[in-house]
Amino acid sequence: MTRRKDLDPSSNPRALLGCELRHARERKGVSQEALGAHLFVSGSFIGQLEAGTRRMHLEYAHHFDEVLATGGFFARNCKAVAKSKYPDHFAEAAEAEAVATAIREYAPQLIPGLFQTPEYARVVFRAYQPTATEDTIEDLVAARLERAQLLRDPTTPLLWSILDEAVLHRRVGNAAVMADALQHVADLARSHRLILQVLPFKAGAHPSMGGAVKLMAFEGAPPLVYFEGPGTGRLEDDPPTVARHELAYDLLGANAASPSESLALIESVAEDYAHEDQP
Repeated sequence: MTRRKDLDPSSNPRALLGCELRHARERKGVSQEALGAHLFVSGSFIGQLEAGTRRMHLEYAHHFDEVLATGGFFARNCKAVAKSKYPDHFAEAAEAEAVATAIREYAPQLIPGLFQTPEYARVVFRAYQPTATEDTIEDLVAARLERAQLLRDPTTPLLWSILDEAVLHRRVGNAAVMADALQHVADLARSHRLILQVLPFKAGAHPSMGGAVKLMAFEGAPPLVYFEGPGTGRLEDDPPTVARHELAYDLLGANAASPSESLALIESVAEDYAHEDQP
């Protein structure tokens, strides 16, 4: 059973629903396992809903209203909580990210979204959506920068990112954009807000060659792993799947350059881009 945790409803759009679900369940004397049984989900999944790390779907909401006799409360509010400024494939992961206590991410192609500068993010979104209006692109950039607000906390969540060396050399925008973007990442590492490593080309084959992977840990809820591809994403809580990718991440870290070596490399490449942009 997931450990009980008091949540701040203003910290996450699902926190209020999670708190109400926990209170309604306990008031009825129903266990997490029993509540999830008819939905063919685990007690851990119910705990994740209560902790605000998973989104409540409408079919679940109707079931909770019936079993817990809540008069349609969850169905009504589930629809409002489902609205998100993020793309459908990423919305649940972004909301889980906001309440994570630790985030570990392997980035094979691009600087992770949390650490992107506005200029870098703008070029990325334009590449993904070449026919989108300027307003659409700016809305996407604004949502990405809003996600990065969690960096303001000096200690939580713990952030550890492994960048493939390709990230440093894939030119996103012009040289000035790359110089600023890489220096921003380096500044986060220098301020001890981010554990940063670079996986060099010479490391060869590795267990995460399939694409980007984000591992998230939570207080009082099981960990999650998020897989992302162009326009797609999947959030998994299956323990063997999470454990497999945790091991893969540990192996990546063992084969990557040390944080100090990685920082020196990133700043050197950023300086090269900065000099390239000078007359």
